[in-house]
Parts: sequence; C-alpha cells; structure tokens
Amino acid sequence: MNKLPEPLENLVKHLSRLPGMGPKSSLRCALAILKLPQSEAQSFGRTIYNLHDDLAICRRCGSLASQNPCPICADPSRSKDTLCLVSEWDSLLTLEEGGFYRGQYMLLGGLISPLDNMPPEALELELLRSRLREGEISEVVLALGATVEADTTAQYIKDLISREFAGVRVFRLAQGIPQGGEVKHMDRETLRQSLKYKQEL
Repeated sequence: MNKLPEPLENLVKHLSRLPGMGPKSSLRCALAILKLPQSEAQSFGRTIYNLHDDLAICRRCGSLASQNPCPICADPSRSKDTLCLVSEWDSLLTLEEGGFYRGQYMLLGGLISPLDNMPPEALELELLRSRLREGEISEVVLALGATVEADTTAQYIKDLISREFAGVRVFRLAQGIPQGGEVKHMDRETLRQSLKYKQEL
C-alpha cells in the first residue's frame, strides 16, 4: 500500500488516539473530513481548536458546560437537599435525559481502582466535602453502577459521609431484576443483589 500523504497521515494518527478508533476507522473519518467543503472542514477544525477555551468545568459539580456554574447548578427550581454522585459526565447526561431526577449532581471523576492507578485521593472528595459543609444536602444518592469498583467507591464514600457528616443519609440506586425481567433468566449476582436490596410492599 502506498504511504499516505503526510497531512492525511498526521490526521489519521490523531484520530486513532480516540477511544474505539483503529487505523481503518481513523482513515475513513479522515477521508470523510477531506470530502467536506472547505468552509465546513475549517468550521470543524475551529470547533476542535476552541473546545478547551469554550468549555468550562463547573465549580459546584465538576461537569462540563459553556458557563460556570453550569445550567443545572444555576437552576433555582432544582432541589437543593439531594446530591447525586456519578463517576463521569456521561452518567450525568443519561440521568438528565430521563427527566425524573430534579436534584443536584456532582462528578467524582472516576471510581476507586488500584489496578488502574485510581486511589481514593484521585477522586473529587474535597469538592464533595465542600458541598456537604454548606449544610443544604440531607441526602446523597450514589449512582455509580454495579461493578466491583463501584461497590468499593460506594463503601468508601458511605464511610466518609458517616464519619464526617453524620446527619446526611446515603442511598444507592436499586439493583437487581430489571423491569420486564423474569427470575428464571437472571444470573446469580443479579439475584443476590435483588435479595440484598429487597423492598417492603
């Protein structure tokens, strides 16, 4: 195969650093960009170039926004007494798309995972302490998932809050059998979680 022209090869190399982008996918994307009218390609490039300058990290929740504080934190109609902790921004987006949660958020910036070089100190725990010191939050909801790392992180945060903010209640999202699921089709861990977090009728 002939060597790619240097400008195209440089673009392919940059694109291949993105998650899920191998050499072939990167080349397809680069060729698609090349086929754009010059004005669109320039606009696309400016958008990437300005991305860091145009985005802000919300000082209250740690999420990405075009303003600081973000629209969610600045919304006076949202409940101030419930704080939902998520590991990353995409989890916040998913919860917001549902439209059923109207409290506050905070991003932890990951989950505790020693194998991935993510000790507790790497999380945004000082931001969490700062939010809880304000005295408005009475409930913290841990929306961290159902992995070993999520469980480890949830226990660590529960212990921290119990120790430093005894009046704040800690909850986690219910785990177990999904809506429409049947017991006979569930794996053992799902059934174990379902029994552990059973609810009174």
